[in-house]
Amino acid sequence: MAHVQFKNVQKAYGDVRILHGIDLEIRDGEFMVFVGPSGCGKSTLLRTIAGLEDITGGELRIGGRLVNDVPPAERGIAMVFQSYALYPHMNLYDNMAFGLKLAKVPKDEIDRAVMHAAKILHIDHLLQRKPKDLSGGQRQRVAIGRAIVRKPEVFLFDEPLSNLDAALRVRMRYEFAKLHEDLKTTMVYVTHDQVEAMTLADRIVVLSAGKIEQVGSPLELYEHPDNLFVAGFIGSPKMNFIEGELVTGTERMALVKLANGASIEAHVDASRAQPGDKVTLGVRPEHFVLGGEDNLLAVTVTFVENLGGATFAYCAFPGVDDALTCEFDGRARVRAGDDLRLRLPPEAAYLFDASGRAFRRLTPSGTLAHTAGAQEAA
Repeated sequence: MAHVQFKNVQKAYGDVRILHGIDLEIRDGEFMVFVGPSGCGKSTLLRTIAGLEDITGGELRIGGRLVNDVPPAERGIAMVFQSYALYPHMNLYDNMAFGLKLAKVPKDEIDRAVMHAAKILHIDHLLQRKPKDLSGGQRQRVAIGRAIVRKPEVFLFDEPLSNLDAALRVRMRYEFAKLHEDLKTTMVYVTHDQVEAMTLADRIVVLSAGKIEQVGSPLELYEHPDNLFVAGFIGSPKMNFIEGELVTGTERMALVKLANGASIEAHVDASRAQPGDKVTLGVRPEHFVLGGEDNLLAVTVTFVENLGGATFAYCAFPGVDDALTCEFDGRARVRAGDDLRLRLPPEAAYLFDASGRAFRRLTPSGTLAHTAGAQEAA
């Protein structure tokens, strides 16, 4: 196993900068996931670890060794791509053994490595089959097995589940989690699917335009995003944003006036803000409560999705571009055209300043949460 360190890593193609001074440490044995929208630089960052992309500036270390100029084959890594890239004329055993044969590894050692990997991935009964006889999930397991037999210090995965159907992706997420538990090896995983990231990661790196927006555990990012971008990217359905104006702000609360005249209280540290400042109120869909006496929003339902266990209501509200998304219990009887009064518990509210930076929220115990971004803001 090995840790991976980025120190001011940059990547540019001519005058076009792709990575802007990345500073990051991936811990030994950690499952780290890179997420972000298309074009944010997550795959480029992964490929710099593999040596498939040369860095323009900075330092990259694997296991403490500087690898800026080390060829991919000598970095102690193995990479699994979105495409399985299996040899169609070879059976599974030969596909998994091919790299070891090229390296002239002894036959008995190859056999032990292939059988060990096949048993971990539950494909040991398929080794004589060819790729055309397998399902997509089985082919992906073969590609992973081909990486396992090399006994790398770091595994790299570039959107390995994107070619699979929804049900199989769920199953394979479990397989990846189990694989990490079994191998206890450093793994770096790239995906655009934040549900995959929340499910698999020890920590998540959220990237935007070649820069790191925030690093933290899935729950840290979900409960305490540093800024509007992270808040909107992590969570499905995504967080609702409502434009407003600060009326009063203290170390323990903020009172926000919304476009329709409603006043909403949020339990955040708004001491750095001034009355009249433009702010954005953030609300997770599941935090709305039907009915109540205070902190109310009056909305009109425009569309309803009844999914059995949950009901999603999409509601018109002033200051919201599309619609407010509200998640209720599946037994909730909500219909298009209904006028609802929604309560927002003050402790569940998020608040962001005009630059998109988050105000620190109070924890359920009443103390202020401490995130990396919050500490910088302080």
